[in-house]
Amino acid sequence: MAATETRRQITEAADALFYERGFEATSFADIAAAVGLSRGNFYYHFKTKDEILEAVIDLRMANTRAMLAGWAAGADEPAGRIRSFIHMLIANRAGIMAHGCPVGTLCSELAKLDHVAKDRAAELFGLFRDWLALQFSALGRGDDAERLALHLLVRSQGIAALATAFRDETFIRREAAAMETWLAGELPGLAKSDLSIPNA
Repeated sequence: MAATETRRQITEAADALFYERGFEATSFADIAAAVGLSRGNFYYHFKTKDEILEAVIDLRMANTRAMLAGWAAGADEPAGRIRSFIHMLIANRAGIMAHGCPVGTLCSELAKLDHVAKDRAAELFGLFRDWLALQFSALGRGDDAERLALHLLVRSQGIAALATAFRDETFIRREAAAMETWLAGELPGLAKSDLSIPNA
């Protein structure tokens, strides 16, 4: 197996384990076992867990940028793109109920640890904030686009936290619908027929 492919597999395995178990609770041995590598081969690719964390954050940044690009390409107008963000709660409901938001949980844990990578992890939220603000600006809300973007981020994080506590899919769907209603109120020209909460 090529070294780059092995490194990718390690990073993806670590990404999943950091999400499911937490960064601090995941050991080198856990990651090596998930990939099926000996400790010696593992250390060839990563010398420290902090190096793996950096690779995981890089992976999440790349995946987030690709997701945002997909949302932009999948909707002709900004309101539809914003709804894609809201619908993410429903699309990822199983993982959220089991483990929380992958961005929120990582940022919270690294902040508690006062880890050197905490600011870098927070850049993931920055990607969402800036992208959402861009959509609100395109809808003529340039003066308060960042405020609206942060409101959506805050609300989605609160929903994710309570969904993890309650493990209630109905709650997630209800709150996503409420976010859609809020969006319609902020964008009076948005037709009610444009609002839809997916069943999947």
